[in-house]
Amino acid sequence: MLLGMGLGLVVVLAALVVAALALSGVSLASDPTALARVSVQPLGGTIEHVEAFGSDGQKVPLAVQGGRLTPLKQLTPGEQVSVEVQVRRPGWLGWALGHERTEKLTLQAPVARVSEQWMTVPAGAAVHVSFDQSVSAIAYGSTGRLTHRATLHNPRRSVSLGSQPATGSTEIAAAARPWETVGKPMQVSWFPQSHTTVMATIPASGEPIPPYTPIRLTFSKTVSEALGSDHPTLSPGTPGHWRETDSHTLVFTPSGFGAPLGSQLRIQLPREVAVTAGTGDSLRTTSQVEWTVPAGSTLRLQQLLAEQGYLPVDWQPSSAPVAHTPGAEAQAAVEPPSGSFSWRYSDTPHQLQAMWTPGQANAITRGAIMKFENTHEITVDGLAGPSVWHALLSDAIADKRQTSGYTYVYVHREIPEVLTLWHDGHTVLTSAANTGIAGAETELGTFPVFEHIPEGTMSGTNPDGSHYEDPGIKWISYFNGGDAIHNFDRASFGTPQSLGCVELPLQAAAEVWPYTPIGTLVTIET
Repeated sequence: MLLGMGLGLVVVLAALVVAALALSGVSLASDPTALARVSVQPLGGTIEHVEAFGSDGQKVPLAVQGGRLTPLKQLTPGEQVSVEVQVRRPGWLGWALGHERTEKLTLQAPVARVSEQWMTVPAGAAVHVSFDQSVSAIAYGSTGRLTHRATLHNPRRSVSLGSQPATGSTEIAAAARPWETVGKPMQVSWFPQSHTTVMATIPASGEPIPPYTPIRLTFSKTVSEALGSDHPTLSPGTPGHWRETDSHTLVFTPSGFGAPLGSQLRIQLPREVAVTAGTGDSLRTTSQVEWTVPAGSTLRLQQLLAEQGYLPVDWQPSSAPVAHTPGAEAQAAVEPPSGSFSWRYSDTPHQLQAMWTPGQANAITRGAIMKFENTHEITVDGLAGPSVWHALLSDAIADKRQTSGYTYVYVHREIPEVLTLWHDGHTVLTSAANTGIAGAETELGTFPVFEHIPEGTMSGTNPDGSHYEDPGIKWISYFNGGDAIHNFDRASFGTPQSLGCVELPLQAAAEVWPYTPIGTLVTIET
C-alpha cells in the first residue's frame, strides 16, 4: 500500500516537473517583420538582457517590443547578425532549473531579389518590377547612380516605375525591411510586346559614342535564342571582345584604341531583331545598328602634332601628361587636356604667326597633317581621318618625334620679286624669283606643298590658248594646282615672267628643294 502511494507521488512529481519545464520555455527565432522574436512561456521568467552584433563586430542597438527585436540602426541586406537573449527564471524555478537561461541565434538580414529581370510591357502601360518578397524601399537609375528613391509605407512585392520608354533598362535596389539599407542593384530590362525578339542597346543606337565605350545588347529572349551560335561583327574592325554577362545580355568591350575616331561604327547581327524606331515607341526590324564615333578634337590634334615636332609651336600640359596607354590616349583624343602653346622660335615670321589659332583648323595644321601623312605613307589629303589618328596615337605612346625641323617659304610679288626660305628659326636663303604674268598671276594665299619631285615635265595652256610642254624641269614642289616652286632658265629674275609658278635660278632651286617636302607651307603675298 505504501509502495503504491510512493509510486503515485513520484508520478505526480514527474508530471509537475514536465509541466514546469514546458511552461518555462524560451525560444528565439527569425521574424517576418523584425530582426528576431523572443518567446517566453508563462513560467519562463523575464527578459533580463538582449544584445546583437553585426558582421563587423559592432554592437547593433535593438528595440524590444512584444517580443520583437528591431534594429535601431540600418543593416545591410544579407548582413550576418548574432543575437543573444538572457532570461531570468522566477525564484523556485531558478532554484530548481537555474536562475538564468541564455538563447543565441545567428541569422542574416533578409535580401529582396528581383523576380523577373526581363519583362514585356503592353503599349502605354507602366513598368512594374516584382520581387521575391515584400519590399519597404527602392532606389533605381543608371549604373552607379540610383537617383530615384522611394520609401513604401505599405510594403509590397510589386513596385511601379511609372511610364517609361517602350524599350529600356535600369538598375534597381531594394530593402526588404524598413531597418535596412537598399541592397546590391540588379539590372532590369523591359521590352514592348512583339512577335520578334526585341533588342535594347546601351548606348542607344545612333548616339555619338567615345571610341572606348563598351556596347551592351540586351534581348527579350536569351542570347542563344536571339542570335543562335554566332556573335555580331563590327565594322570598321575594332579590337575588343564579346562576352555574355547573363543569359540575355551580350557586351562588347573595346581594347587598344577602341573604335576608329571619326568612323560610323556598325554592328551586323546574325539574325534580325526588333529595335525602337527613332524616339517613338514603334519598332523596326533590322540586322544592323550603328553609332557615330566622334572625330578627334582639333585641339588634341594640334597638341599631338606639336609634341611630335610637326608644328612651329610647342605644347605643355597644365597638369600631369596623358598616360602613354591606348585607353588614355583615345580618351584624350575626344576630351583634350588643358595646356598652353608657345612658339618654338623667337624670330618666327609674322606671316606664320598670323595664321595660328589653337583649337581651330588652319593652314599650319593642315600642312602639318600632310607632312605627317607623307612621313607615315598614308594617302596625303590634309584630313585627320581614322588612319591619321591611329598613327598619331601610336607615335604618342612610343614617344616618337620627327627631326627634320620646320620650314616656311614666303614669296613677295612686289617687284623686285623675292622668295625667302625660313627653317628652324633661321633665314636659310633669299633669292630673286619670278611669279605669274598678267592673266596667269600666281594666286595670293598660303598653300601646302602636295607633290615634291626632283625633275619632271610641266605642261599646260598659255594665256593665248596655245599649249606648252616643258620636259626636264628640275627641283619641283607643287603647292597650288599647277603652280610650283622650281628652276627655270631665264635671263633675269625678280619680275612676273611665269604662268603662275615661282621660278628660281638653278642654284637657288637646288638649295630650296630639300627644304620643301610635302606639307611645307608656301605663302604668296603682295
